[in-house]
Amino acid sequence: MGRTTGGRPTLARVAELAGVSVSTASLAFSGAGPITPETRDRVLAAAAELGYSGPNPLGRQLRSGRSGIVGVVIGDQPGRAFRDPVSVQVLDGLMTVLGEQGLGVLLVPGSDRFPASGDGAAGGDEAPRATLVDPLVESAAMDVAVLVWGVLSDDPNLAALQRRGVPVVVGEGHAVPGAPLVRLDDRGGTAEAVRHLRELGHTRIAEITLPLGRDERSGPLDAARVAQADRTPARNRLAGVRDVVEPVLSWETPASLVEHGRDAAMEILGQWVPADERPTAVFAHSDLLAAGAVIAARELGLRVPDDVSIVGFDGIDMPWLSPDVLTSVHQPLTEKGAALGRAVLGVLADEEPATTEMPVRLVPGTTTGPAPVLS
Repeated sequence: MGRTTGGRPTLARVAELAGVSVSTASLAFSGAGPITPETRDRVLAAAAELGYSGPNPLGRQLRSGRSGIVGVVIGDQPGRAFRDPVSVQVLDGLMTVLGEQGLGVLLVPGSDRFPASGDGAAGGDEAPRATLVDPLVESAAMDVAVLVWGVLSDDPNLAALQRRGVPVVVGEGHAVPGAPLVRLDDRGGTAEAVRHLRELGHTRIAEITLPLGRDERSGPLDAARVAQADRTPARNRLAGVRDVVEPVLSWETPASLVEHGRDAAMEILGQWVPADERPTAVFAHSDLLAAGAVIAARELGLRVPDDVSIVGFDGIDMPWLSPDVLTSVHQPLTEKGAALGRAVLGVLADEEPATTEMPVRLVPGTTTGPAPVLS
């Protein structure tokens, strides 16, 4: 083969030097199609001689009609989402699967909360407020969108994506027709945790909940508010508790953060609550909320689990809570993320959408024990 000179190396020049057509040269780089090993070797040798590294990826994306990008809608600001090990581990599993296939990931806050107004409490008789959709949901290039924490009723993110014709994968949310769904048996796991408390003799069981809807609210729940629960994890865990017992008090938090669990437990277990009326056990919808409850109990001078037992949900590693080891319902966080990633690959391969349910299991720690005997 003789060297050609002048200009930037192109696929056409590689094909000319190798003595093949441009389409055959393209097959040598794609690794697919009817091409002999000898021809492929000749094309690659010509490319090496010319210093040609391969077809332009942008051009390849344009020809295929795909961007090579998966939008991952986390539904929160990254700074807060990344404080939660649950989010971090799920995203790790998801991004590992996508990265192995050469797919890029675009993290999208995708806020579906109300604009800031007043104190953020539920709005009573006030007029409904408009919801926000992140501009990336409306306009960013993506082949598939993963709604990691599910969808709400009349979900603005889902509506925007459907208007654009972007297929979605749903994690822990309302089922969307034609979309794969990855969900947990969190209702069953919650019921198992509450039965564990009942078997230890607890009858006064309180609950600290995840956010129930779009508004970030903190305060006690009544039956009407429970009936409005729209976020799937909260709704399932509320139901799991009530499959076993009616809690003596439920307290909603605005986010799954340690400080919100602490604030809720200070209200539930506060010193102004008579000892014979104080809950002897607390089930928290997440481990971070449960850790906050453990911290509050310590600050109030209560012994865990002698005076109050505390159970969480997630199974994250919290060595900083030592000497306590939280009793918790463990979910397969990284594997759940990987299942979302595999669902994305299924969408890209035009596979029939399916529902995947991930198992959970109760793992006892040191934060639960027999109900205290009050004199």
